[in-house]
Amino acid sequence: MALYVDKYRPKDLEKLDYHKKQASWLKGLVNGGDLPHLLVYGPSGAGKKTRIMATLKELFGSGVERLRIEQQVFTTQSKKKIEIRTLSSNYHIEVNPSDVGIQDRVVIQELLKNIAQTQNVAVTAVQDDKERKKAFKVVILTEVDRLSRDAQHALRRTMEKYMQSCRLILVCNSTTKVIPAIRSRCLGIRVPAPSSSEIVGILNYIAKKESLNLPQELAQKIAQSSTGNLRKAILMLEACRVKQYPFSADQDVILPDWEIYIRDTANEIIKEQTPQKLFDVRQRLYELLSHLVPPQLIFEELLQRLLEKTDDSIKGRIIAEAALYEHRMHLGSKPIFHLEGFVAKYMAVYCEYQEEAAAMFD
Repeated sequence: MALYVDKYRPKDLEKLDYHKKQASWLKGLVNGGDLPHLLVYGPSGAGKKTRIMATLKELFGSGVERLRIEQQVFTTQSKKKIEIRTLSSNYHIEVNPSDVGIQDRVVIQELLKNIAQTQNVAVTAVQDDKERKKAFKVVILTEVDRLSRDAQHALRRTMEKYMQSCRLILVCNSTTKVIPAIRSRCLGIRVPAPSSSEIVGILNYIAKKESLNLPQELAQKIAQSSTGNLRKAILMLEACRVKQYPFSADQDVILPDWEIYIRDTANEIIKEQTPQKLFDVRQRLYELLSHLVPPQLIFEELLQRLLEKTDDSIKGRIIAEAALYEHRMHLGSKPIFHLEGFVAKYMAVYCEYQEEAAAMFD
């Protein structure tokens, strides 16, 4: 039984529920006869992947939906073998090179080289009983903003070298960590997060399809809790359905376990600032990382929860320190060091603020 988020994912550009002008523009781009390298960016849950797959279906036909998972093996110059999982059809391949850490450069170079060497002169796609011949295959690289500098420079070289046989679709949340040389070689497409009213409309559509009576108060609450993440909103709707049905207007919205855990961690940090508490928080951060919660997501959510409980007078300093530690985490290879370093710095700043506040009242 499919989840709502998969069951009701639009598969055609015409069926997209929001940003319809962008959908029609993408259709015109495909019908123009060629496809440039694309850089698709926007916040999580905004619909980047949905639009990419709908564009590929418009380009190649329904064959892009017949997917297979494969394990690719690459060998580094030091004869070390690295494995990475790919999702592919006859017309495209999707991979996240950042999954292999500092070896991401090898994955990019070898993967694109293999595709360029093995690709037929023309990929034939059948759509609406018409054959479409495309002399290229599409490679989707996700989380490009997490790639190392070496990998990004290697990507810049290979995307020029193999332009004839493959097109790249680069996906990221923000372009700030993508080098200018890559951005200048791609057509940038920004996918903004849907508004609360658009999310409510989609939730009402799904509820109608599932014959559910969804109160508007609950739909609004889910939309606000999702913070513009449509995927999260749909998952929350289904979680509420599992927990309690019929729905009630004052029903609590179910948050993911990791969000609750980070919220409780932030409360522990605010409650006490001691070496022992820092050690306890470190164990909680390890717990999140061991359950494969991305370090960037942990950092952002923890910062948000801490800022909610921080006085306005020190918020600017906390944000500046957070930016420093986030940058270091991106450059380093052990996220726990930088997460713990930020928590220790926050504790120090918060203690200093409390001492100054106490002195003012003495």
